Amino acid sequence: MIQSRFKQNEDISSDDPIVIVQAKELTEEISHLMSYINRYQGMSPTLLTVKSDDRILMIKPADIILVDIVDSRLLLTTQNGVIMTNDTLRNFLKRISNPNFIQISKHAVLNMNHLLSLSASFSGNMSARLSHNVKTDVSRKYVKSLMERLEV
Repeated sequence: MIQSRFKQNEDISSDDPIVIVQAKELTEEISHLMSYINRYQGMSPTLLTVKSDDRILMIKPADIILVDIVDSRLLLTTQNGVIMTNDTLRNFLKRISNPNFIQISKHAVLNMNHLLSLSASFSGNMSARLSHNVKTDVSRKYVKSLMERLEV
């Protein structure tokens, strides 16, 4: 069981706290905790700019359900509809920097907050049902990392 405590230190700025993890040894659980802390550091933006064909949109990452590449265009399926952009998946993930977004195939990323269920599909793949009746496939290569994130 992991314990947590707060220790006030007047010499440390509130804007730049220091997190120290102490344990007898570096276990897998401690490594996961350290990864979580490091991901938290990269705080994701509250609004993301997305350039579509005729305008620049401001989108809340929480509204994005699925990001997918179709015919070399990046499609953002949001709670308000689909947005097409010429951005790359790699660049998009870098800009969004949000641990809730997990890659599920070579060409797609889903927002874990919109994942409703998973079911077995063909040849080791899985089918993901997301909010707003969005469905997508999880490639066999990415099933294990998704399961780890779900702690299943």
